[in-house]
Formats: sequence, C-alpha cells, structure tokens
Amino acid sequence: VTVTARLLVSHLSGIRHYEKDIAKVKEEKEKANRALKLTKPHQDKEQKEGKGIEKTDSVRPRKEQDGETRSRNSKPGRRDKEFEQEEYYLKEKFESVIESLKIFKNDPLFFKPGSQFLYSTYGFTLLSAVVERASGQKFTDYMLKMFRDLDMLSTVLDDNEAMIYNRARCYVYNKKGRLVNAPYVDNSYKWAGGGFLSSVGDLLKFGNALLYSYQAGQFKSSTGKLLPGYLKPGTVAMMWSPVPKTEVSWDRDGKYAMAWAVVEKKQECGCCRKQRHYTSHTGGAVGASSVLLILPEELHPQAVVAPPRGVIVTIVCNMQSVSLNGTALKIAREFEKEKQAR
Repeated sequence: VTVTARLLVSHLSGIRHYEKDIAKVKEEKEKANRALKLTKPHQDKEQKEGKGIEKTDSVRPRKEQDGETRSRNSKPGRRDKEFEQEEYYLKEKFESVIESLKIFKNDPLFFKPGSQFLYSTYGFTLLSAVVERASGQKFTDYMLKMFRDLDMLSTVLDDNEAMIYNRARCYVYNKKGRLVNAPYVDNSYKWAGGGFLSSVGDLLKFGNALLYSYQAGQFKSSTGKLLPGYLKPGTVAMMWSPVPKTEVSWDRDGKYAMAWAVVEKKQECGCCRKQRHYTSHTGGAVGASSVLLILPEELHPQAVVAPPRGVIVTIVCNMQSVSLNGTALKIAREFEKEKQAR
C-alpha cells in the first residue's frame, strides 16, 4: 500500500492510535454512531417545542453534551477511556523521531489507506519523520526555528529535564475522585502529536499568522505594501478545506481537513440556522487540555483594513479531559456579536 503525507495529516493512513485492538476501535465507533442516532428524536422534539433554534448544544451528540457537562461540573473520578491506554504513560526517552517509530512500525494497518478515518497520534509521529528526512534537520530543531520565526518564544519542547520558566503543574482525578498531580510521562515519542509546551499568547500569535496568510490573498492593497504571509494563501485554504471520509469527534458540524477541523459556511433556508466558517483543534494530554479556534471575518472584496480580520480564541487548561471547543466557539461568537454591534 501507499501512505502519503496527505493521508497522514488527515488521519486517513490506517495507522493505529493508542488502542492496538481493532475490534475495540470498531466497537467504540459503533457506540458513537448509535449515540448520534439516539439524539435525533430528542432534537426533533426540542425543535417542535421551539427550544432547538440557534443552540449549538442541541445539535451535538448526546455523548459530547454529557462530556462537556461533566467537565463544567468537574465531577471527580470520571476518566476518559482513551487515557486508560498504557502508551499514554510511556517513560522511555527517545533520542530521535526515527527511533520512536519502533513503537508501532511492525503493527498492521487497521484499514486500507484512504478508505476510513481514524485519529492517530502515531500518524503524526511518522509525519514528523518525513519532515526530518525532507529538511535534513532534527524535527525538534526544525520546529523550534519555525516557532522563533513566528515569534513564539514561549513554545518549547516538553522536556522533563529542562528548567522551563513558568511551566505549569498538571492535574488529574484519581480513582477515588481526589485531585492529584499528573503522573510522570516522557513525550519524546510523540513530539508532533503532543510534545510541545506553549502559552495562550504564543497560540494567539500562531492563529494570527495563519489567519493573516489565509486572508492576504483576499486583501486588495492600494499601496502594494502588504507583507506576504508565513504561508501562501492557497496553502492555508487547502489546509482548511474538508477532506472526504473524515469526521470530528469534538464538533458535529465539522469535518477533518489537514491537521484542522473545519466547519464550512452553510445556510439551507432563509431565516434558519446559519453556519459560519471556522476552524479549530483541541488538544489532550496527561494532565492538560487545550483548544485553538479561528473564526475568520468575511472580507469585503474591496476591504481596506489589512488582515488578520476575525476572532481567535485559545484556552489552555492544566486539567485532563476537559471539553473546550464548545466554550471557545461561544466566546468567539460573543466577540463577533460585539464587533457587529459597533
């Protein structure tokens, strides 16, 4: 079979995630699909009663709603099943991304590449090896140079041995429902899929750089002095274009694109629910949760105000298994309403 970089970045490669048993993966997918079907009668009932209009919570799968409710109420003792996988808690230090491929390189693919979607951190580990070979540099050196170019000076490797200024302590609930320090792990086996530390300020810079790149091609500068974006407008547009056969667990309206979840602009009928174009990605690690959401402003063809134009929301939380995408979207919409009111 052939596994391309595009398949890796869209999680269509067939490479496993943390769960090694394909039967369990299929079972979990079937449960999620059943939960989605069960919400349909509930949604129809709410709409008949006039409760389901313009409420994003009412159109999400019940499983996701319950997950966010649990997170908001901070009920102890509940654990995300994914965090029960042993490989989340690896303590072995890998000297290179090539070396870390040994974790999964001899495992069978779960399906023919390109035929199905399965979120895979190890797919991104392989992608980082591709970057390393293509660039001729260590992946970590390549990324740190990129972060410096983007002025993300607080974004570093999550290296346990290094003294990192203002590194936050991470927390989890234990089986007895008590708040405890997160266990020791070494993330050198997955730098690309969850091995960097950052701050909300740096993530906002990252979001602005992408949004600027995306909108630079739409802006008609009369002076011609607009600097180019870090990426070409077409590259970002491609990254933010939904890929067929994909899905997104944290946003029912979305599809997966290239390392981003994307919701497309859509309105099926007049005076009905209007879906805005935005892109986001959540993050989950041992003792931490995060989200970065970008809601681009729809630029007028003759726009005179230079990009970036839109709302960017990022949340970083030193608590495990906290659902943040819905909260980030609500915040973005509130800022957008305030801007429109002006």
